[in-house]
Amino acid sequence: MAAYEVGLLIVAIAIFGTVILPRLLEHQPLSFPIIYVGLGFGLFAFIPGLPVIDPIENPYVTERLTELVVIISLMGAGLKIDRPFSLKRWSATWRLLGIALPLTAGIMALLAWQFLGLLPATAILLGAVIAPTDPVLASGVEAGAPLTELEEEQDPQYEWGTVRFAITSEAGFNDGLAFPLTNLAIAAAGATLVEGTSLAWLIDWALVDVLYKIGAGIVLGYVIGELTARLLFRLPAAESLADMMARGEDVMAGVEALSTTLIAYSVTELLGGYGFIAVFVAALGLRHFEWEHDYYVELHDFAVVVERLLMATVLVLFGGAVAGGLLGPLTWLEGVVGLALLVVIRPVVGILSLLRTNATWQERALIGFFGIRGIGSFYYLSHALAESSFQEIELLIQAEELWAFVGFVVLLSVVLHGVSSSPIMDAYDRLQQRTPRIRKWKVRNE
Repeated sequence: MAAYEVGLLIVAIAIFGTVILPRLLEHQPLSFPIIYVGLGFGLFAFIPGLPVIDPIENPYVTERLTELVVIISLMGAGLKIDRPFSLKRWSATWRLLGIALPLTAGIMALLAWQFLGLLPATAILLGAVIAPTDPVLASGVEAGAPLTELEEEQDPQYEWGTVRFAITSEAGFNDGLAFPLTNLAIAAAGATLVEGTSLAWLIDWALVDVLYKIGAGIVLGYVIGELTARLLFRLPAAESLADMMARGEDVMAGVEALSTTLIAYSVTELLGGYGFIAVFVAALGLRHFEWEHDYYVELHDFAVVVERLLMATVLVLFGGAVAGGLLGPLTWLEGVVGLALLVVIRPVVGILSLLRTNATWQERALIGFFGIRGIGSFYYLSHALAESSFQEIELLIQAEELWAFVGFVVLLSVVLHGVSSSPIMDAYDRLQQRTPRIRKWKVRNE
């Protein structure tokens, strides 16, 4: 069977699935990613002659494809958030980013070093790539489309929708904040081969990879988001572009989400900043400019369609890689550590990071549990290995083992969180609908 025709068939199925599957799987203990990973596994396992795209042998293709999925997903995540930006109302986000993310990365690096036998730099890399909550596969528990869950409570302590908001905002920011840890691993691997090396590389990492690149991502993302919003909603004309498109007068309605994503990412990367952060910040700036305009739904929906098409492609290829032996180097001990990450480490760290907040214990448990691992981890690993040369040979030597571990964790997360997300979140939503007044009274009297 010709690979080209099979490829067209896969694309056709993926496109059709992006339309029909979300409706069929709504409120069911089954998810979009599970279907596509299973489809990919079945196709590549049982149809002879299909070429499996090995992420180790094709690092550039893997890096660029996963990169594109993540940045489109970040735009969609930013457009979902209806909560006004403030340090206090976003406290759950800052705690997850400042406590849960580095703690998870640190614990995983320590386990990889002490129990899995990885060298320190490789262990740091493993912790960095596996720590972030994925914005792509977390869509099942993220906030709804724009304008569906506007935060209208006057009480600044009242955190309606804490679970969905926290997971969405965490997934939006942490994919960029994991970059410094990934670059730390690359720098550490290179420094170990330099005799008599000083700590100059660590200072350079702190100044460039942490301060400058994060700052550049935030500033450039804000500027690009603001400019896009002004062009859409404030362009001097008889009627704004957004108003015309919201009425369906343009078949390209919503395409600005894609263009803003690509502009924010490419400009920021060219100037040496973190493009992931820039895209999410640009999305937030764009979303909060006009607040209740109907056109935000068009922007969001366009981003979601593109994201689903790309996500389907990556997941089918991931299923094919699993069928081709991606998990072959995995040991039983690595499997135990990977399972512990999803069911023990991330949940406990997530709960601890939200102590002394207004979130209930049920909300803390849900936020901790839904630390979904996914395509973002694929990107970070492929990026790190693609950036590594002979000087970072330590990372390249362990490439198969790293891919086996990360692939196992993502596969486990796809199944575990995919099966549980709809029933658990449906139960949570029913609880929220029954108890909002009781909870608001308790918060105001604390």
